[in-house]
Order: sequence, then C-alpha cells, then structure tokens
Amino acid sequence: MTEAQQNGGPTVRRLQLGARLRTWRTAAGVTREQAGYAIRGSESKISRMELGRVSFKERDVVDLLKLYGVDDQEELRRLLELAREANVPGWWHAYGDILSTWFQNYLDLEQAAELIRTYEVQFVPGLLQTDAYARAVILLGHPMAKPHEVDMRANLRMERKKVLTSSRAPWLWAVIDEAVLLRPIGGLEVLREQIGALLEACTLRNVRLQIMPFRSGGHAAMGGAFSILRFPDQELPDVVYIEHLTSALYLEKREDVDQYAEAIGRLFIEAEPPDRTPELLRRALRHLERDPNA
Repeated sequence: MTEAQQNGGPTVRRLQLGARLRTWRTAAGVTREQAGYAIRGSESKISRMELGRVSFKERDVVDLLKLYGVDDQEELRRLLELAREANVPGWWHAYGDILSTWFQNYLDLEQAAELIRTYEVQFVPGLLQTDAYARAVILLGHPMAKPHEVDMRANLRMERKKVLTSSRAPWLWAVIDEAVLLRPIGGLEVLREQIGALLEACTLRNVRLQIMPFRSGGHAAMGGAFSILRFPDQELPDVVYIEHLTSALYLEKREDVDQYAEAIGRLFIEAEPPDRTPELLRRALRHLERDPNA
C-alpha cells in the first residue's frame, strides 16, 4: 500500500487540489469563466474542479497555475503530485464490486481524517465492530447477500479498523446509545464478544467512547446517527456524513456543519463521561450473563 493510499484516496486528493487551485485563482483575481477559457473548458468545469468533483489533467493544472501567476516550482510539483495521486485507487478499490460510489467516497474521507466524531443509536460504530458483529449487521442490511459477498463486506470492515492502530491513526470520539449494548445483534454470544471488544478499544489512546443512558431522556441527536470528519489539511472543511439505507448525505456548508458540531458537543456533555464507560460495559456484560433471554 502506497503512502497516498494510506492517507486517503482520490476523493481527498481532488478536494485538496481543488481547494488549492481556488485559493490561487481568487488571489489572482481571475474569474471562473476566465479560468475555464484558459483550459478550453467552462465556468462550471472550474467550479466542479475546485469542489473536487471531477478528475484532473496535469496539463490543466499547469495551465491554470500559469494563468494565476504561480511560478513557485515547489508548489507546482506538489500540485502535480496531487493530480497524479488523485488517479490512484484507494485500497478499497479491490472491493469495488460490492461498494457503491457514495460509500467509496466515505471510506476515502474516513482514512484521511484526523478526528472522527460519531453518534450511533442502533449499532456499534463500524470502526469498532468485531467480525461476527459486522457480519450480523451486514446480513440485516443485505439479507439476500451470498456468503462470498458477506465475506467481502466483513473483510472490508476489518480492513477499515486498521486505521485506528496505524502510524497516522485518527482520534475517534464516539457516543453510542445504551440500547446498542442491549440489542443482541447476531445473538447473545456475538453481543458479549462485541462488548468485550469495546472494553479493549477503551484502552486505545486515540479512542474515546461514551454511553448515552436511557435515563437521560431526550437529547441533542434524537434525529439519528451521524459522523463529523475533520482533516489535517486546513483547506479542507469538516464534513458531516449521514448514511441512509441506499444512499448517504454529505454536508459541507458551514451552517450545517456547525449545527451538527453543536449537537455532538451537547452529546459529549449529556452522555456518561468516558471514564465511566468501562464500568458501564462491564455492567452490560453482567446483565447478559444473569439474563440469558436479554
């Protein structure tokens, strides 16, 4: 696996390159229409490029930087390298047969993030799932999936988890609803193993896990699960990710992101503090052992 693949894939590279080109264009006082004309394109093409929604040709990058008056050879080298890396598939490309484009984009963002804040109301977050638990969740969403497809999806989820122990591991700050600890996804043994894995995850320096107890009543995120991803590149804005059954929603507008950031901030305050999480997980295990029909 190349360094480019480890630090994110083509989606992130396109976002980084587009943001940098937008910065240079605005600094030079060039309109999108003028920039489009310079590369034999249109204003809308420049807009899509700057938003990271299309691929880049190295020739276009060179022509745009020349138009913007950029003569820094190191900057040119860096941006051309980004353009090349934007065409390098992520490691998840091998699972392309079972992945939709919208989820491939999420994997790209997840692998490049430096901070992932997430709230889950139904399931254990994907990055913390055991193999058996992941397979049970996969079968709930894909009840007609063939065994080899379930294997591929589960293997993909186990590969995703490796980011938490990699050399550039992100911080994961997760809040899960207490119901997750009681819902026997895959059966009681699978749930027991999963809670044990959560106990182990609490020992990782870059994982902070909190439980939202039933007794808290209503809370700031009653609308459902979501994640907020932050990136080390200052030019990339935070992204809110909300997954649906057959699609996903990505929110990047500042007002939207701020609203979700405020909501998860309140969750961190309203949930049980992180230092109580191991105790609550052990309590859940004792409950399962006392009541075999839990």
